[in-house]
Amino acid sequence: MYNFNYGLMSGLDIVMVFAVILFARLGVRLVSRYIKMKQENDDEKND
Repeated sequence: MYNFNYGLMSGLDIVMVFAVILFARLGVRLVSRYIKMKQENDDEKND
């Protein structure tokens, strides 16, 4: 029974790691897009 529980936990950990990686990639994409937009706005103000 304990062995089954441990297997379930490791499976859950794998799912958690996968979810964290997906969220991290999404966050990086959003931040980079936000920075790019901000830079473009600054360029327009400078003109």
